[in-house]
Amino acid sequence: MEYTQLLGVLSLFGLIAAFCTGFPITFTMMFIGLVFGYAGMGKLVFYLMNLQFYQVMSDPVLGAIPFFLVMGYILEGAGLMDGLFRSIQKLMAPIPGSLYVAIVITATIFAAATGIVGSSITLLCVMAAPAMARSNYDTRMGAGAIAAGGTLGILIPPSIMLVVMGPIIGVPVTDLFAGAVIPGMLLSGIYVVYVLVRCFLNPKLGPPLPKELRAESIPALLIEIVKGVVPLILLIGATLGSILAGMATPTEASACGALGALLLVIGYGKFDWKKLQGALYSSIKLSAMILVMIAASNFFGSVFSRLGGADWLSSLLINMNLPPYAMIGMIMAMVFLLGWAMEWVPIVLIVLPIVMPTVRALGIDPLWFAIIYAVTLQTSWLTPPVALSCYFIKGCIPSWKLGDIYRGMFQFIACQVVGIALILMFPELVTWLPSIVNK
Repeated sequence: MEYTQLLGVLSLFGLIAAFCTGFPITFTMMFIGLVFGYAGMGKLVFYLMNLQFYQVMSDPVLGAIPFFLVMGYILEGAGLMDGLFRSIQKLMAPIPGSLYVAIVITATIFAAATGIVGSSITLLCVMAAPAMARSNYDTRMGAGAIAAGGTLGILIPPSIMLVVMGPIIGVPVTDLFAGAVIPGMLLSGIYVVYVLVRCFLNPKLGPPLPKELRAESIPALLIEIVKGVVPLILLIGATLGSILAGMATPTEASACGALGALLLVIGYGKFDWKKLQGALYSSIKLSAMILVMIAASNFFGSVFSRLGGADWLSSLLINMNLPPYAMIGMIMAMVFLLGWAMEWVPIVLIVLPIVMPTVRALGIDPLWFAIIYAVTLQTSWLTPPVALSCYFIKGCIPSWKLGDIYRGMFQFIACQVVGIALILMFPELVTWLPSIVNK
């Protein structure tokens, strides 16, 4: 092993060790990249750092991130999701398990408006907990439905995570959006089928809603659905549809979506300057964090690659002579374990660039691999003991026992496993829609 290649390998181990100190991930990647890069390349490392930061900050594709965040925060702050939840709840009221179904459907629609898992879970808790208490619904299954539905936000487009993944794997964001639509709907459908079957077999888990929670009449229900559901569906459909149809780039569509969300809030009479200011501030803060982290990750990845570390790691993995599916299983197991304790951002930005050369060398479709990667990351949010979704729920509803929340999550992990197995067995679930869109 050459000196520079040894430095590359040591930089990776140094990065892992530095993460354990608890120092911010962004500055850790920058520091390790500078130290090992200077040792291997000299002053060239500073020019490399400047180049990587400039490329990220000027990338028009990544400009979609703040606009999608603005769209989500505006809809969240105006309380429009509450009307959406009530409409679906009343529509499904006579069916056993209807409240769980309302949770999952609301979460699916909200996932298409924002990729912020914490916000989704928090809103679902606030909206669903009182109705669950009045209707004697099972806490465990309710917690599982909230957690599973809330995590759809990182998968269903327009997903912030997919926007970040696109430049890393060299696949257009449009293709990633198209590839994630069917898997996202599939997982949502699996959740709905699961709760309906469980409540059919054991109605005590989720009885039909009492009369006071139902609509007064069919016309009143239709009016509430039109007001609460249709405008949001049209906004989300127009935003995503314009991207998939090739009418607009993700950045252009996200800007229109943010404007559409603002107009929708004004139309509902929910506009408030302070809430708009809060939405803009939250979007700027989170966008800055994500973009700087992307730039720092790209810088470290460039140093790691130029020193020869990427070639060494790729050769090591390929020389293991594992079948492609076994290699995918090993990578996904690593991603799953990392997801217990880390946010999706560092897992995508650090691990994905390292394993992509091996994925390409094995002839694995990068688009299909990216969606499997995303679904696995979503699953890790539901897995105790460090399931982040659990702590969002516990923080919102302190009366719910941590053990009950964990048990509820385990039920939906099985649903996730079924979804992953179907995607592995039928790659067309990912590749079919992109092939149609690209015709």
